[in-house]
Amino acid sequence: MRKITLNIATTLDGYIEGPNGEIDWCLNDQDYGLTEFSEDTDALFMGRKSYELIAQAGLGFFENHDIYVFSDTLVPEEQLGVKVIRKSDFVAFVKKFREQEGKNVWFFGGANLLASFMAENLVDEFLISVHPLILGGGKPLFQSGKDKIDLMLINHKSYSSGLVQLRYIIPPKFDLSMLDM
Repeated sequence: MRKITLNIATTLDGYIEGPNGEIDWCLNDQDYGLTEFSEDTDALFMGRKSYELIAQAGLGFFENHDIYVFSDTLVPEEQLGVKVIRKSDFVAFVKKFREQEGKNVWFFGGANLLASFMAENLVDEFLISVHPLILGGGKPLFQSGKDKIDLMLINHKSYSSGLVQLRYIIPPKFDLSMLDM
């Protein structure tokens, strides 16, 4: 089964955008493992705003990926090389997509879309690049959720710039009824 990994940059205080949508605080002086991560994925999942941001900057880094934009407002015919998935259909689409042959999926962005994916337990792994700054405001990575989600740290790496990369999974649930007592 294909794994869906959120790979995203955040500030130490948990923001993915500044108060005016700015992301100019993201460090780009090194690769930070992006090339290796990208080689293990062949599809990108993102929301409309994230898509518009990378489309404006150019899709160069993502040329070898199938791009899926989850939106109720984009018109599929206008988006060359991009597949638009209606939010009302996203759960069935993602479950079917995960069963298809292919590499893993890079969940690229969209805090609102992330909240929807997490509500349906559709994120397998979190690769969070914590940038060494405090913005003091902006768009938080995690929107308020209903339930607590326990995570298990499986890897971490620090870089000379002060960026720290944390890799988490949702640990498997241990079912006591499976024990032969």
